[in-house]
Amino acid sequence: MKVILREDMQDLGKRGDIVDVADGHARNYLLPKGKAMIATAGAIEQAAKMRRARDLRDASDREAATTVASKLVPMVFTIEAQVGSEGKLFGSVTAADIADAIEAQSSVVIDRRKIEVTDQIKTAGQHVVTASLHPEVSFPITVEVVAS
Repeated sequence: MKVILREDMQDLGKRGDIVDVADGHARNYLLPKGKAMIATAGAIEQAAKMRRARDLRDASDREAATTVASKLVPMVFTIEAQVGSEGKLFGSVTAADIADAIEAQSSVVIDRRKIEVTDQIKTAGQHVVTASLHPEVSFPITVEVVAS
C-alpha cells in the first residue's frame, strides 16, 4: 500500500515522502496513529508541498548550524573539576557539563544529546569532542579541563 508519511520515521523516510509499506503495517500502525495517510491524487499534491516546506526548513537549519559551528570552533571552553593526584578527575566530564560550559561562556545553547563524547574525559587538560547540530554539519569543540 502506498502511503504518505506525516512525520519523519527512522526506517521508512521523512515527512512528505511517498513510501510503499505492507498493508497490515499501514492499517494497524501508521494510519491509526496518524503517522501516514493513504496516497491519493490530492494527497500526492499535498505531499509535494510538505517536501518543499521540509527542504526550506532543512536549508535554514543547516545554515544556522553552520553559523553556530563557525562561532564555536575557534573557542576553547574551560570546565572546572575536582582533580586528584596525577591529574585524574574524581568522576568524568559529561556531555551535559560541556553543554553547560558552552552556554555559560558563549551564550549558545546546544542540546547535550548533540554532543558526542567518544572517550570519557577523566583527566585534566585539553580534549576534543564532536557536536552534530545537523546531519550535514559536525564540528569539533575544544574543552580545557582545569582543577577547581
